[in-house]
Amino acid sequence: MHPVLAARGLLKTYGDVHALAGVDIDIFPGDVLAVVGPSGSGKTTLLHVLSGILRADGGDVFLDGSSIGELTETGRSALRRTAFGFVFQSGMLVAELTAEENAALPMLLGGGSREQALGAARQWLARLGLQGMEKRRPGELSGGQAQRVAIARALAHRPRVIFADEPTGALDTRTGQDMMTVLLQAARETGAAVVIVTHDKAIADRAPRVVEIRDGRVAAGVRA
Repeated sequence: MHPVLAARGLLKTYGDVHALAGVDIDIFPGDVLAVVGPSGSGKTTLLHVLSGILRADGGDVFLDGSSIGELTETGRSALRRTAFGFVFQSGMLVAELTAEENAALPMLLGGGSREQALGAARQWLARLGLQGMEKRRPGELSGGQAQRVAIARALAHRPRVIFADEPTGALDTRTGQDMMTVLLQAARETGAAVVIVTHDKAIADRAPRVVEIRDGRVAAGVRA
């Protein structure tokens, strides 16, 4: 099996700090990979470089064998709306939009049919237990419900890879575990790979594979 996403020799520096100091990693279709490490170790930088939010100073990332680093900013932005999905700690929902509009946002920004985009969003909201809440705005949702909308947004356009940056960090323990279950089940349904950055050992223990980052390097092997 070929990796859906592969990193080779990733380097990223901020002044004298080596956030990434030569990282190699392969992520396969259907993989669930937790990236762990102490604060400041480079794990969030790795997620941002893998997803094309940041450009590496050295090395490259390949999606299905094609270089991401060679893309323009416009090209990388398009990739983030189509091939990638994102779940962040705070959800990062747009306050003025309804739940269904938030979930459909990547497709709407990509110029797709509004009717089709909202239809796909509603399907995922229903599958994630939010049927009847499609017209609610983020301020009318609980923290757990808002994160389910964020998961729907990450999945509705059927991405190849989902990136989750501390997705349970703003939730209580039980709700965080529930969100992890929802995310993993949804990813299995779509065949998407999932890359989770987390400091929570209980969340990392749910992932079949774990990589530890220390001082910008892979410090421990991948757990099979």
